[in-house]
Amino acid sequence: MGVAVFPNDFLSIRVFAERDHHNIVHWSEMARGGHFAALEVPELLAADIAKFFGGL
Repeated sequence: MGVAVFPNDFLSIRVFAERDHHNIVHWSEMARGGHFAALEVPELLAADIAKFFGGL
């Protein structure tokens, strides 16, 4: 599982993610963006997705 956290979204997600998912292999905290990251910062989201799948 990969997680990308954006500063203008729900910031305390790590506690819940780690509690409910024991297979987190990729965690990114972005400098910009929010809940609609695909619209707000598509280049950051696409690069992070590529980085996640590049390691598989």
